[in-house]
Amino acid sequence: MSKLIVIALGGNALLRAGEKGTITEQERNAYETCLNLLPLIKAGHNIVITHGNGPQVGNILLQNQAGAKLYGIPEMPLDVCGAYSQGFIGYIIEQQLRNVLETNGIEKDVLTLITEVLVDKNDPAFQNPTKPIGPYYTKEEAEKIMQETGSIFKEDPKGRGWRKVVASPKPLKIGNRKSIEKLAREGNIVIAVGGGGIPVYFREDGKLEGIDAVIDKDLASALLATQIHADQLIILTDVPKVYLNFNKPNQKALDVLTIEEAQKYLEEGHFASGSMGPKVQACINFILNGGEKAIITETTQVNNPEAGTVFVKK
Repeated sequence: MSKLIVIALGGNALLRAGEKGTITEQERNAYETCLNLLPLIKAGHNIVITHGNGPQVGNILLQNQAGAKLYGIPEMPLDVCGAYSQGFIGYIIEQQLRNVLETNGIEKDVLTLITEVLVDKNDPAFQNPTKPIGPYYTKEEAEKIMQETGSIFKEDPKGRGWRKVVASPKPLKIGNRKSIEKLAREGNIVIAVGGGGIPVYFREDGKLEGIDAVIDKDLASALLATQIHADQLIILTDVPKVYLNFNKPNQKALDVLTIEEAQKYLEEGHFASGSMGPKVQACINFILNGGEKAIITETTQVNNPEAGTVFVKK
């Protein structure tokens, strides 16, 4: 039976550890990732793909800075840089997925949608920005930029310098969600909510405007899955399952988690906020809002019924 599935690609879908991030590397990695999705497509499932943008948007910010410093080109704000990254990452995934489909004699349209995601400007996250973005600066450089722009910088815990930090607000509404659902249910493959989506808010005059923030891509993917009434959410990462006591001698793989168990482990601090925590929370959110099943697994294991941690209601 055909399912509507949202698949959230991890950062290693395009860029692997130790790579420079050349277009050749990213295209090769995207092609390999898309090959792993082929069995789901052949089985007749309708697919919506989401993705991260961390390394890519960081590079865009560096290019922004260099262009302004060397040539006086006006720097673009973070929301615009996020849109840049959605466009070019979507292009890479779309092209390589088309190559996989063509090679296997499958005719499907693949569409990349630049996706805005509504947030609340009064979200508490804006009072305590924690998400580091962009290049590292010296303390003196950071202080100068803070005085000139009002941005907030924090020192890197590993001593690499100072970086700008922005809020990571809760996503509230996915832009064009009805069109995304319609296109996907008609058999098209849709790429959306790249990098968690472009954060926007309504001004007092009722007009939309971008805001300096980064939305967690797994939480945004879960919200998208809920708002398009998807049957399943699959979050792909670089480990085959969720673990308790990860990387410790008493590490334990989790095959199935009820929502009650997942919430208990999350509250006990088993899943780090900068890695597995948001993924587990995304699965909880999806199931609590009517989702049938959520899975966290490694990209190459997406078609292995024995792999992954499966989240269920009870």
